Amino acid sequence: MMGGMTQRRGFAAAITLMAAIGMVGPARADTLPGALAQAYRNNPQLNAQRAIVRATDENVPSALSGYRPNITATATLGQQYTDYKGVSSGQSYKIDDNFTPRGIGITGTQTLFNGYQTGNRVRQAEGQVSAARETLRLIEQNVLLNGATAYMNLLRDSAILDLQRRNVEVLQEQLRQTRDRFSVGEVTRTDVAQSESRLAAGRSQVSAAESNYVSSKAAYRQVIGVEPGKLAAASPVDRLSPRSLPGAIGSGRAQNPNVTAAMFGIDVQALQVKINEGALLPTLTAQANIQKNWDVSPTVSEQYSASVIGQLSVPIYQGGQTHAAIRASKETLSQRRLDLETARDQAQATVVQAWGQLEAAKAQIEATQAQVSAAEIALNGVREEARVGQRTTLDVLNAQQELVNARVALVTAQRDRVVASYSLLAAVGRLSPPVLGLPTSLYDPMTHYQQVRDSWAGVRTPDGR
Repeated sequence: MMGGMTQRRGFAAAITLMAAIGMVGPARADTLPGALAQAYRNNPQLNAQRAIVRATDENVPSALSGYRPNITATATLGQQYTDYKGVSSGQSYKIDDNFTPRGIGITGTQTLFNGYQTGNRVRQAEGQVSAARETLRLIEQNVLLNGATAYMNLLRDSAILDLQRRNVEVLQEQLRQTRDRFSVGEVTRTDVAQSESRLAAGRSQVSAAESNYVSSKAAYRQVIGVEPGKLAAASPVDRLSPRSLPGAIGSGRAQNPNVTAAMFGIDVQALQVKINEGALLPTLTAQANIQKNWDVSPTVSEQYSASVIGQLSVPIYQGGQTHAAIRASKETLSQRRLDLETARDQAQATVVQAWGQLEAAKAQIEATQAQVSAAEIALNGVREEARVGQRTTLDVLNAQQELVNARVALVTAQRDRVVASYSLLAAVGRLSPPVLGLPTSLYDPMTHYQQVRDSWAGVRTPDGR
């Protein structure tokens, strides 16, 4: 049988990989906060949502335009020819007039009252901006959670791949020693075949681990936006979440972005009801016009006019269309209120699920750590018993495989522990760069909003960063 010292050295090297999940990390390695900062800056889905928020910001100056006048300038230019024929005192005559009428004018229209529709549209646009920011916060959380998951998946699959490769090295040494013992008659051909079979299975596991590692690497590149380097240790962040399940549920029902976005959705729809109701109220507008014309007619060479007109429109009956719109908007408002309750229930379910996964991961780590310790002791005992003929080669191979499986389970449990902590933080609405302390500058949607809110003209889009 193979020497115990050789086996212990091989697996001691393998077990050091599990430190990358939850203990200490190598120097100059990529860190999880650094990776999340990269995703926060570079992820295209997140940048696209930021552009959506900036476009929504423009709803506010568009609504504010209802308070401002509409001014139109006009200019006219033409050629007019008139041929007069007639008879006077028995004599016929003919007059040809050829002149160029032209003119300029300016008209301004100001809405003085429209049933409070302008004010309600402004408040509605502001509510839409707030809802868009909550959707942006949701996308930020999803990107950061996906980034943490991709990071931990790659870390896990890298550790498992190295464990499987080192397992193959141990199995190769096992096969060599078994063949040596077979050559001197200590074991049978069956023992050699069992070692060969287990080595082939180990190589198959290496191939599967390599495939998982390549897939995780591609997912990391997609979410983070850069190729992964050597990954460092990652720590759970459940210390940033509420300490108790009831507290976590309360935070989730109040702070989850889906919930807060639904709250703003109710405000937006309530204002839509008021806007539709405003269509039943009178509308008062004022119009001022200044006009200057030249060569108006053959007898008028110049004409100037100015006017100021007020107009009051009182809706009496519009065929029932306005009333139908009001009723429909009220039904939609009821739907938005139900959507809020649905969002709160979903947030609560997500919190409870994440809390359960986190607690299960903690318990699983303790169990698998005990499993690894017991499997190490069992493997050493089986080897010693095999030396004196009390155990077979198959017993040693089985004990060795159980140890490998236990170490893979421990690596997986440690990965689940970290991911579950990020999932819980997202469920309660606190997964954000400031809370995590990410090394990156923050995107502030208020910057662009302040740049465009009171803009009266201009077509250039500000950067807003």
